[in-house]
Amino acid sequence: MEISEAHLSPILESLPGWKDSLTDLREMVLANAVMCGEIPSPTFEEENLVRFLCDRFTESELGNISSDEAGNAAAILPGSEGKRDLLVVAHLDKIWNATDDHTVTVGADTLTGRGIADNALGVAVLATLPAILSRLGISLKSNLVFLGASRGFGRGDLGGIRFFLENSQREFDAALCIEGMQIERLSYSCLGMRRGEITLNLKSDSSRRWPGSSGAIAPLNRVIDQILAIERPEKPVTEIRLGSIHAGSAYNVAPTTASLRFEVRSESGEIVARLTDQIEEIVNEVSAGHQASADLQIIATREPGDIGFSHPLVKSVRTIMGALDLQPALDPSMSELAALLDQNIPALTMGLTSGSSRHTPQETVEISPLFTGLTQLVAVLSLLDHSLSSSDASDE
Repeated sequence: MEISEAHLSPILESLPGWKDSLTDLREMVLANAVMCGEIPSPTFEEENLVRFLCDRFTESELGNISSDEAGNAAAILPGSEGKRDLLVVAHLDKIWNATDDHTVTVGADTLTGRGIADNALGVAVLATLPAILSRLGISLKSNLVFLGASRGFGRGDLGGIRFFLENSQREFDAALCIEGMQIERLSYSCLGMRRGEITLNLKSDSSRRWPGSSGAIAPLNRVIDQILAIERPEKPVTEIRLGSIHAGSAYNVAPTTASLRFEVRSESGEIVARLTDQIEEIVNEVSAGHQASADLQIIATREPGDIGFSHPLVKSVRTIMGALDLQPALDPSMSELAALLDQNIPALTMGLTSGSSRHTPQETVEISPLFTGLTQLVAVLSLLDHSLSSSDASDE
């Protein structure tokens, strides 16, 4: 991918005007964000949000509107030349159950509610993007493919976008993933990762009857101690995250079952595999004893991927962010970016606005910075379109 000063300069000059014009779409963006926030969309149960998104695609007169067997929603805005395909992705699923309260509260400069940042706002912007491009008078030469990706979190293991990429008849030249927060985010790499769950069950109820018994908590605690004792290198960056523990239902009854959720992540896929094997040996050792049986399930995987800090796309986006007074936060991603990098598609994950309290009932996004985030999104799409169109011209 070649990106020259000739591609970048007119875009940088357009930024202030684009930002001013986008404020006219405030009500549309916020209305879509509230709607997307208040539609429950747990992993594997995204169908209501898919229906909403497809309705918005229909209103925007996009082409090839569809939902597939994996529960994705897709549509196409045909380019004036149509020789290249760009993909813009927002994941549809949220971490919250359908029975949780999904009310979105609109403040003077904030939206607050479960999943509003991750990723109702991203889906809302995906739904509004055709109107955004139209409002700015931007007509892309490349085809722009919209994807609301299902099954991203947890056991979904990026199932939606992986299915889409494996079955698409298009070869994507570049892609952008959009998330609600943070606006400074610039992710161009993915760590290797294994996400798992360890479940322990007592082999006998006898331990429950002893005074002071801790039931399944004791063997789980030993597992945790051994996991924490595993040696991890400082380089490449490697960590084992213990995400949640669950055991018991009362104060005075020792639990017969306990579980631990964990994640191994590293810049090295080999190290991830090695540490995961060590955890599996710890689990096998527990099962070989007389107190408890233990089971390890790996529910999600990622392979390391990286287009590089000096990639022309990354360098140009850093320039755009600088022009918008944004300081890039170069954080690896575990989201849909991983599936794109697996397919050798140049891709980035970008945030839309500032926010706080992610993955809590008080999850909040700020409204004012959103228009800077939208300007950044339009600028990067325009940059990709110009650079790919120039590649076509040089090939002729």
